[in-house]
Amino acid sequence: MKIDIIKHITRIVLSGFILIFSGCSDFLDEEDPSNLTPENFYTIPDHAEAAIAAAYDDTRFYGDGAGIFSSNWQLLEAPTGTATTETAQNSDLNNLYSLTWDGNTGHIKNWWRGIYKLIANTNLVLEKVPGITPMDEGQKSRILGEARFIRAWAYFYAVRLWGDVPVVLTPQSADSEDFFPSRTSTEQVYEQIVADLKEAENAGLAWTDVSGRISQSAAKAMLSKVYLTMAGFPLNKGAEYYTLAANKAKEIIDNPQGIDLFDNYMDVHDERLGNQTEHLFSIQYNDLVAGNPMGNMFPNFKPVSYRGPSGTGSTVPTFAFYESYEEGDIRAQDQNGYFYTTYYENGSGDAFDLGAPYIFKHFNVVANGIQGVEGTAQDNLNVPMMRFAEVLLIFAEASNEVNGPTQEALDALVRVRERAGLTTDGLSAFSQNEFREMVWKERWHELCYEGKTWFDMIRLKKVFNENTLGFDDFVGHVNLNSNQTLQEKHLLFPLPIQEMLNNPNLTPQNPGYN
Repeated sequence: MKIDIIKHITRIVLSGFILIFSGCSDFLDEEDPSNLTPENFYTIPDHAEAAIAAAYDDTRFYGDGAGIFSSNWQLLEAPTGTATTETAQNSDLNNLYSLTWDGNTGHIKNWWRGIYKLIANTNLVLEKVPGITPMDEGQKSRILGEARFIRAWAYFYAVRLWGDVPVVLTPQSADSEDFFPSRTSTEQVYEQIVADLKEAENAGLAWTDVSGRISQSAAKAMLSKVYLTMAGFPLNKGAEYYTLAANKAKEIIDNPQGIDLFDNYMDVHDERLGNQTEHLFSIQYNDLVAGNPMGNMFPNFKPVSYRGPSGTGSTVPTFAFYESYEEGDIRAQDQNGYFYTTYYENGSGDAFDLGAPYIFKHFNVVANGIQGVEGTAQDNLNVPMMRFAEVLLIFAEASNEVNGPTQEALDALVRVRERAGLTTDGLSAFSQNEFREMVWKERWHELCYEGKTWFDMIRLKKVFNENTLGFDDFVGHVNLNSNQTLQEKHLLFPLPIQEMLNNPNLTPQNPGYN
């Protein structure tokens, strides 16, 4: 996919030059075909490929900048309590850490704009591509399936962040009847998400796709995650949807066709293994277009990369969360799992002590260097959105909610824990609640710093307590990173104030916000 995006854009540019410079004698009498519009652009299959490539490109809003020393993805990490900052120079980011955000917070505005830009582009694909002829029907179905997946992915973020949000399914212009849309109920938003994912699932996509394009297994995995979310807060659909989540996850577990856990954690963040084995869906990065955006996890001015003393340390793990891993858990071992406490000077020199744990999960040793091997300075590491480890944990959790602990559910959990070097008691050792909390804890430790923990906190209305190693109610839990208490209003973010000024139909604001 990383190469395809560039390739298809290049094709369109070249096509424009061919059109302009062929038939020169008539050139001055014709409309300039380089002035592309939705009406004259979607005419050949290459246009469809370029359009879906542009939609993939727009998923990268996730990692775009959000002011000094900050990125959009930090909206999902700072409020969780599992991270803190070493810089504190970005007021919007500070508000996220201290749970004092409002509708003017930059990250919130950026997410709204990024999501709805992505939705607008997928809506164009879904409206215009069906009319392209001649075009191979398999190619057309695949592109439409990809667009539906991406649109569902965008709405899934929107509904979890803001609850009732406008559902817009067609391209809009100033003349559109629904140019100022009203908010759609949360349940209806989820219905649209499920409908799009089912379409994607049956669009003839490959089971897996090492190019980074959406695959059938990615659609099934995302659908299982949506069902799991619908089973919890705020819809609370319960057993029926836990069953749907478990069954959909099981379709992947029982028929992996090359899908599996990596043998070790270094492979999870090896750029050479992107879109393979464990990675079902990732946001694609290539330094020629856009490099990996997780640099704000670097320690503050410590020489861990080819850049020397640099980095901002604006998202670093809290020591309490780091210490909450079980003794012997490989994920908490220096450079073996998801953290590092030592590294090599300028990425490739002598080892030195960092003085604290930092997040290793998104650290690219190819780009930044490893002892004795200089970094390439080109960070092509993707950002994982869905890994097979999460599918296993979805199945374990959802199955337990319906049937209590079963051997199948335990086996799924054990696969995740065994890779971490941990042993697990037999089935008879667990009540339903004990197994439930064990799976929840495993989600906190396995999926940390992947933009998932905050949404677990919302759907469960529970938060992992690093001191007691149990779970607190969401409302009333004190985040140890800021000593601030989660309130009922924090179950949703506020709508951006500027968007509400632009569109009065977005009222009312979410509860608890001015």
